[in-house]
Amino acid sequence: MKVKTQDYNDVTVAELQGDLDADAVASFQSTITDIIGRGKVGVVLDMSGVGFVDSVGLEQLLWARDYCNENTREFRLAGLDENCAKILEITRLENEFEHYAELSEAVKSFA
Repeated sequence: MKVKTQDYNDVTVAELQGDLDADAVASFQSTITDIIGRGKVGVVLDMSGVGFVDSVGLEQLLWARDYCNENTREFRLAGLDENCAKILEITRLENEFEHYAELSEAVKSFA
């Protein structure tokens, strides 16, 4: 998995490319802890480049949400493709995350 980050005022967007699975855990956790260290108000994961999320990836999303909460940061998902949205629905996790169809909507939600 490749991750590119960009700051928009008080929000950091992490653009994920590839599968969110067991192979991505170290990179994913490192990215999230780095973002939290920046002191921004919020974190948005741009999931538009993620085609697959396995059970470990779901655990990582929950971990990221909880880690943000523990550090008084807000957490959003954006750009879920149909496959990833279905995975969240099937696992009944869709209500565990604030998510937006478009990245711009997610970033604006912090205003």
